[in-house]
Amino acid sequence: MTATTPNWLELEQKYDSGVYNKHQVVMVKGKDATVWDSEGNAYIDCVGGYGVANIGHCNDDVVAAIKEQAETLLVMPQTLPNDKRAEFLDELVSVLPEGLNRVFLCSTGTEAMEAAKKFAVTATGGRTKFISMKRGFSGRTLGALAFTWEPKYREPFKGVMDQNVEFITYGDIEALRAAIDDNTAAVIMEPVQGEGGVRPGSVEFIQAARELTRAKGALLILDEIQTGFCRTGKMFACEHSGVVPDGMTLAKAMAGGVPIGAFAMNAEVADKMPKGGHGTTFGGNPLAMAAGVAAIRYMKRNQLWKQAEEKGNHFMQKLREIGSPKIREVRGLGLMIGVELKEKSAPYITALEHEHHVLTLQATPLVVRFLPPISISYEQIDQAVAAFKTVLENVEG
Repeated sequence: MTATTPNWLELEQKYDSGVYNKHQVVMVKGKDATVWDSEGNAYIDCVGGYGVANIGHCNDDVVAAIKEQAETLLVMPQTLPNDKRAEFLDELVSVLPEGLNRVFLCSTGTEAMEAAKKFAVTATGGRTKFISMKRGFSGRTLGALAFTWEPKYREPFKGVMDQNVEFITYGDIEALRAAIDDNTAAVIMEPVQGEGGVRPGSVEFIQAARELTRAKGALLILDEIQTGFCRTGKMFACEHSGVVPDGMTLAKAMAGGVPIGAFAMNAEVADKMPKGGHGTTFGGNPLAMAAGVAAIRYMKRNQLWKQAEEKGNHFMQKLREIGSPKIREVRGLGLMIGVELKEKSAPYITALEHEHHVLTLQATPLVVRFLPPISISYEQIDQAVAAFKTVLENVEG
């Protein structure tokens, strides 16, 4: 069957599971921070694949690596060592915080969180309690969903979901101190809450979490799935606080657009997991490994964290200069930016897309989230801000 432009959307909507709210547009091409629809219209992409496209769409280095690896070897389970996997692990560990030198490879961020949960249990001798953050987001499988606070995601599955999780207010050191006990396996949190409204954690809170978990023999696991790989102006967001966790969940931008995930940990955590205690079929596949090598080397060579810091500062300053009475706050870290409005953000997000061809995200009902590729140009940033200013002036919330 040959699909024409109009029926691509029809076909996807017909056969899709129905869990997604579909936009009425078909995207067919991307380069750096620009994507094109099936009608040839160009858009400034401030969605970035939900934080996957840090180095830009169709990065030349990653495309070349994928092409070469696709002609060499696509599948090899982790029980059989592989040259590209070894190369990737060496590159990854070279940029991880010191001491995180053992890695469980998988294919998604949620899968990384599932691994983190199991490693935390075995590393602490079978402890079963976890502490997570209000407004936090850790994934949607039943295991990861237990750490996700948003009731709309949790409620339909409450009866079958592991409930041994205590949620505390993000940033409340005394609440964290009171919650940690001798049965706590781990404290799990994002250094910057993304889905929860783009809320950077304070240095004091993250450092306190490190001290309190260490004192109680619990793990500190940082969810760097969205914040990792240069997004916040550092290679990893934990570097802003100088904290080295016991483990980090990683995914999204790690392979330049190819599905990938990992749980990085110290040797003490890794060595407590029994042989065969966890596994995955596609994790560590040579194609993802080749893409990951190319992506990380590109980040290092171009010091992409510096670009994220400089462009993020410029972006947030321009947003603050809008001066609209509809804006409550502009906040963020690097190129992870949220604009909290005093009214629902959805009409403005829709107008940005339909009227100005700027793609953005919602993060809580009030927040417009800007998560562009770090390759976005200053000109595109200014165009996106100008479009946002216009919709704030002309659209009713």
